[in-house]
Parts: sequence; structure tokens; C-alpha cells
Amino acid sequence: MAIPAEFLVSTSGQMSVPAAVRHRWGLDHGGRVTVVDLGDAVILLPPGGPQRLLAQALSAEDHLRFVRGLDDPDLATT
Repeated sequence: MAIPAEFLVSTSGQMSVPAAVRHRWGLDHGGRVTVVDLGDAVILLPPGGPQRLLAQALSAEDHLRFVRGLDDPDLATT
């Protein structure tokens, strides 16, 4: 279950990710995360997070079926 928490953002825009989250995401020695700005909220995703979310939302088979159905050859790439 997600537990909301507040974090301090420095004047230079830096924010600390809690140690438990860094450990769970494999970022004990630092690394990259993806930030998604939704306008009224921000989502932080762990490494590989966007790919996992996309895979859950749209299977590879569904994606391929969609691409094959496109009439525009410039868009019909995988």
C-alpha cells in the first residue's frame, strides 16, 4: 500500500529519495529515475518503470496488432 510522505525540495530543485525506496529500486549507489509531470502531480518511476507500465497497459501482441493495422507506412514501425 502506498503511504504518502512530504519531502523537502532545495532551492536548486534537489530532493532526497528515502533510503528504503532507493534500496527497493536498486539505487543504493545512485542512478536515474523517470519523472512524469502530470500537471497537478509528479510521478517518480524506478529504472525500467516506464517499460513495465507500458507492458501492463498494452501487451506486445496488442501493440504489434495495432501497428500492423496502421495505413501510414511512416507510422507502421515497431
